[in-house]
Amino acid sequence: MSARMLPVPDGLDGMRVDAGLAKLLGLSRTVVAELAESGEIFLDGRPAGKSDRLSAGGLLEVTLPDPASAIEVVAEPVEGMKILHDDDDIVVIAKPVGVAVHPSPGWTGPTVVGGLAAAGLRIATSGAAERQGVVHRLDAGTTGVMVVAKSEHAYTVLKRAFKERTVDKGYHAIVQGHPDPTRGTIDAPIDRHPRHDYKFAVVQGGRPSVTHYEVVEAFRAASLAKIKLETGRTHQIRVHFSALKHPCVGDLTYGADPVLARKLGLSRQWLHAKTLGFAHPSDGRWVEFESEYPDDLANALRILQDEN
Repeated sequence: MSARMLPVPDGLDGMRVDAGLAKLLGLSRTVVAELAESGEIFLDGRPAGKSDRLSAGGLLEVTLPDPASAIEVVAEPVEGMKILHDDDDIVVIAKPVGVAVHPSPGWTGPTVVGGLAAAGLRIATSGAAERQGVVHRLDAGTTGVMVVAKSEHAYTVLKRAFKERTVDKGYHAIVQGHPDPTRGTIDAPIDRHPRHDYKFAVVQGGRPSVTHYEVVEAFRAASLAKIKLETGRTHQIRVHFSALKHPCVGDLTYGADPVLARKLGLSRQWLHAKTLGFAHPSDGRWVEFESEYPDDLANALRILQDEN
């Protein structure tokens, strides 16, 4: 463990301890929250909670853990992972359910980067060791199309494209009930849930988050929606539709009906990254890729359609 003393910069005035210190030290908010809960953070000589507010000019005392050793990428074939496109700059895949994009502490399952390594594909070396070449992510429980950079040039270009929101990200979701209006935009800030760190929520002062949707098919108890993401926050679609009281079917974490989930044979949220379009990093031409529904989602959709 090592101790650091840091003055609070003017730019962090009024921010929560977990958000401000994460930005100041380059740590995740979860790590900072854990430090606060274990009594490792002091603000002006007093123990600081993760939700306390910072004041410009205040003095932070933080005891940091020793750096963890790098997480190893294990080359392991991933069942069901399909390569949709492969060239010198990018590889586009259809990610199956139950697969994380890259290794992380506590995750013991398969990963996209491990699957690509097992397939003999070399990807860009930019980024942290365990997530080299990764320019965007899908939840482990979300399936669909995603791109990984193979060249350093592609990594730089695609990271910028995702940051500047020039990538066209199209999702399909089946949500409970019938959203009204049937076409609209959800513009609501998202941040960590105030009480449950494993979840996110619409909260005042959160990060700007914008979701566009259109209902394309209505069923008795649910609706199939096409979704375009303007931003790319963690759990964004799941959080936004939960806030509308129309959670993704099967998404028990965000308030879905477990009875309906069992009826449809779902053990995860009905959410699929259907399409992905972007300017190809090699020459700027627009390219689009599409991923078909996996079996569990297709079966659930079929059950709903048969009931109509």
